[in-house]
Amino acid sequence: GIDLYLLARVISGEARGEPYLGKVAVGAVILNRIESPKFPNTLTGVIYQPYAFESVANGQIWRPLATDSLRAAQDAVSGWDPSYGALYFWNPSKPVNPWVWTLTIIRRIGNHVFAR
Repeated sequence: GIDLYLLARVISGEARGEPYLGKVAVGAVILNRIESPKFPNTLTGVIYQPYAFESVANGQIWRPLATDSLRAAQDAVSGWDPSYGALYFWNPSKPVNPWVWTLTIIRRIGNHVFAR
């Protein structure tokens, strides 16, 4: 099965300070990537894919877990997908690769937009 703690660490690193719904959505995006032929087919493959997640690159995932991140990881693994099938998310107020704006934006939750 999925390593809930590893998933929770990435949720915590990427969505700290985001609403709970946004944390679950970030977890769902990671799980959606595992299922997508465009991405590696394991959790570690997706998470450690070069340049995929800023919090992995900068070590934020090793900070103490945000309290509800584990619950968000569990909710995502249980099948809740507030991202509606998204494969990408980003914060538009931060510098992002311009190609992300070519993606189809599905919804916005907190400071993140979700797209595929």
